[in-house]
Amino acid sequence: MRSLNPAILALTALALITANSSAQDSGDDAYSPYIDRDFPMNVYFGDTHLHTSISLDAFGDGNKRIGPDEAYRFAKGEVLEGHDGKPVRMSRPLDFLMVADHGEYMGIMQAITEGEPGQGLLATETGKRWAEFMAKSEGGVVFADAVADITTNSPRIRDAEFEGSIWKERIIEAAEHHNQPGIFTALIGYEYTSFPEGDNLHRVVMFRDGADKAGQVIPFSAFDSQNPEDLWDFMEGYEKKTGGQIIAIPHNSNLSAGTMFALQTFEGNPLTREYAEKRMRWEPIYEVTQMKGDSETHPVVSPDDEFADFESWDQANLMFTKPSTDETKPYEYARPALKHGLAVQAETGANPFKFGLIGATDSHTGYSNAEEDNYLGKYAIATPSKDRWDKIMLVDVPDRVASMYEYLSSMSGLAAVWARENTREAIFDAMVRKEVYADAFVRVLKEAGVTAYAGSRMD
Repeated sequence: MRSLNPAILALTALALITANSSAQDSGDDAYSPYIDRDFPMNVYFGDTHLHTSISLDAFGDGNKRIGPDEAYRFAKGEVLEGHDGKPVRMSRPLDFLMVADHGEYMGIMQAITEGEPGQGLLATETGKRWAEFMAKSEGGVVFADAVADITTNSPRIRDAEFEGSIWKERIIEAAEHHNQPGIFTALIGYEYTSFPEGDNLHRVVMFRDGADKAGQVIPFSAFDSQNPEDLWDFMEGYEKKTGGQIIAIPHNSNLSAGTMFALQTFEGNPLTREYAEKRMRWEPIYEVTQMKGDSETHPVVSPDDEFADFESWDQANLMFTKPSTDETKPYEYARPALKHGLAVQAETGANPFKFGLIGATDSHTGYSNAEEDNYLGKYAIATPSKDRWDKIMLVDVPDRVASMYEYLSSMSGLAAVWARENTREAIFDAMVRKEVYADAFVRVLKEAGVTAYAGSRMD
């Protein structure tokens, strides 16, 4: 075998070194495919809409002991005692969770029942009356009073000091205790529960921040205003005051009687560019699926889609006092809203409905599992039993046009977030970027043999 000329080898090596150096200098043909990759590669799954015993309706419907601390422990995979005394556990832990108890009458039913820290409330006429009903296991009366107060924006009992203590000592402290950056994210938030005339305009309010900033305010609730635009003003004020960040997540447009995606403001004025930009500034994502049904679309607005009738709750508004009609449905679902947003943009120059989509549970049991083979119900009274599906989930309301039974509830859903790491900041930022999707198919993937996927395990 003839040997190669050493001079030729040297020249060849020099040429290769020069070519490789030039390629690296120009950034072309880099060996590693990850050199210029600068986008999130992990997907994390969690729930941004969970209620505990601090929510007045959750407590009134049987959740007397699963508070924020227990909720976070359950989401992390711990075995807890169910509302029927039997052990419960998720099939796999979540990556993140936000306890989102109602801002209106937050902690009040538990306080007047247990007396701590509700002495000031018990000294009022309303507090005494409600305590008597709770002592007789007639919490439905208290709940009916509370619903009437919220829908009419007229609280019959309110104590700013009490509200602040519940917010800081129960909600925020639990989130701070359970937050483990890189391992498990506990987000701080609550639910703004506006439903004028029973029409759902609820928002989950989420903070990017910790106690040092979120603790400087108390939740802005429907008792302050039922107009979501006033909530946005509060959010803007929060950011200016603290330097923090905050967003709101609307949900259940299917129960809004056409008001969630109406082509007019809360006050009845035409949509403007300023309104559109403001709405998308504060509400970049939308909760499209949860236990109260699917809000993506409906056969009335998607007649050629064979899946349009999936998990439909389409009878009435949230309080079942006003029927849903073919005329209101185009303004009750996300898919037509996306189209309406483009039309508004063409007219005003800005799109008010350019949102990303997530799922959540809206469970009131304190348990954040969205699993068909492990569904623990909407309320504690619907804990798995032979008669669970006959449970009614709404107290008596005058002139109700339909009823809300547990058998109508859906096993759904979770928020899937593309982020660089499992932290408050990364998850919040991903939601602002709309790098999210609504997930309700964990069990389907498991049955298909999938045991792991980016960012999380399923076993």
